[in-house]
Amino acid sequence: MDFDAVILAGGKSSRLGGVPKAELKFGGATLLQRALEAAHGAGTVVVVGPDPGTLPDGTLTAREDPPFAGPAAAIEAGLAALEQDDVTRAGHGRLPSGTHARWVLVMACDMPFAGTAVPVLLSELAEHPDAEGAISVSADGRRQPLLGVYRFSALQREVLAAAEQGGLANAAVFRLLARLDLLAVPVPAGSTDDVDTWGDAAALGVDGDQP
Repeated sequence: MDFDAVILAGGKSSRLGGVPKAELKFGGATLLQRALEAAHGAGTVVVVGPDPGTLPDGTLTAREDPPFAGPAAAIEAGLAALEQDDVTRAGHGRLPSGTHARWVLVMACDMPFAGTAVPVLLSELAEHPDAEGAISVSADGRRQPLLGVYRFSALQREVLAAAEQGGLANAAVFRLLARLDLLAVPVPAGSTDDVDTWGDAAALGVDGDQP
């Protein structure tokens, strides 16, 4: 299944004392590198957050407006970057306009085991192509909107609708997704576990220098 990816890597990490989650390490790689590996197979990848200067060739970068305006605003910035890349490639004669993927993987960078969930989400959508996306459901029944695959046009529709009502700065991601017809997909245990605190990091085996 063709898909692009938006990786969210620009939060304040306030409960980590400001240490960027993207730079924490797991298994010898940064969490951002792990997220990029989890998005393997994506046609175009956008990292929304500060550019670390070590991204693979062809990876796009973007920043939510204003910076630190939350994940919903970051998703908006990622979609805009994908659209702009589409326009740029069309302008250079490499591809016709409108060739971005039908689906977009949205993933926060702080889930070191997210890669086990991605193929499950894609497989579910392949079986239900009329859905507007697939959202991860953890083993304890919680939905994780920052590990999901969504129809690009549906997300863009909701971004435009939100713009007419004040925008997405500091808005809840569930507000952005509220009207989408989503599949709730159980994913492998632990794949949605994220790092919000140093306690989370220790429990998951994630390393970093505490301030």
